[in-house]
Amino acid sequence: MRPNTNAPQHKPTEGVLFVGIDLGTSHAAVASSNGVRATVDSIVAYPRDLISRKALGKDKLFGADAWRNKHSCDVYRPMEKGAVKYRDLDTSLNRDAGRTQAAIRDLLEHVVTLAKPRKDDLIYGVIGAPAQASIHSQKTLIEASRGILDCVMICSEPFAVAYGLQFLADTLVIDIGAGTTDLCRMHGSLPAPDDQVTVSAAGDAVDRKLFELLKATYPEAAFTVNMIKQIKERHAALSRVDEPVIVTLPVKGVPHEFDITEQLHAAVASIVPEIASELHNLIADYDPEFQAGMRNHVLLAGGGSQIIGLDRAIEAKLHEMGGGKVTRVNEPVYAGANGALHLAQDMPAEFWQEIAAEAAAN
Repeated sequence: MRPNTNAPQHKPTEGVLFVGIDLGTSHAAVASSNGVRATVDSIVAYPRDLISRKALGKDKLFGADAWRNKHSCDVYRPMEKGAVKYRDLDTSLNRDAGRTQAAIRDLLEHVVTLAKPRKDDLIYGVIGAPAQASIHSQKTLIEASRGILDCVMICSEPFAVAYGLQFLADTLVIDIGAGTTDLCRMHGSLPAPDDQVTVSAAGDAVDRKLFELLKATYPEAAFTVNMIKQIKERHAALSRVDEPVIVTLPVKGVPHEFDITEQLHAAVASIVPEIASELHNLIADYDPEFQAGMRNHVLLAGGGSQIIGLDRAIEAKLHEMGGGKVTRVNEPVYAGANGALHLAQDMPAEFWQEIAAEAAAN
């Protein structure tokens, strides 16, 4: 984030709704200055033909509603990262690049609507992006905001988490999402590009690994990527559990029970080495006088932080590299959106991108 030449002349104090938005690969969350907080699955669906449009009674569906009607709709996961590998497993998502771009805008508009703005509100929104999001990706989000937000600012997701919790110095943030895991080094000022790392060891990687392991172990069972994702979110754990994980999957249309305890554990554990390695690199590249403090102040956030025992597993891996202390955030679903909202309320006018006037001029 830096001051820009298209900033508004001043930041109004009345008639403005500030919103913090976390447009995640799997879930989107919004927190707003009117006290509203909401979340929705990052899925957008469009009726496939006249019959489905008549049956559904709407032109766009979002979240769980979109997924429930996937057989009569074209379904898009617009914030998907690592799209090619994921699409190999489930070809029903993101088939059309142009439609995917439209779905990003539709999802953003829906999320802002969830914040319940008044008709006369100016809407200032901070959108969280992956730590190393390209300039093109940031421009895509800004373009999608036209006509939805009056002013916008893009920040890295892990920075938003740290800002919202006021962990601004000697802190390492791990934000485990579905598409990516973002790591950010906080040292009392805005993080530079070399303070941030984005890796693909995240929720989708766990889904892919579990999908592959179950296909290899139980080739007779039928399941989809979405079923695997739901199983993971319900049962995933790295710490010791008293009961095995038994799930019901169809075999030639007949339900059968399968023990997937070992496969689930292996899939979740598969993302730990890369996360810990990149975390260690951020520590090793930092001022040696302050490495110990940062090493012992690692903050685990994002949807993946809800996996039982993942914090301890990363901590154990760090101990192989010199030690560390990992703490989970209390509100992983809203931590990014809450931080983005605090940024929206605190940042001066020169950091904002004014897009409504520009859109009108064009």
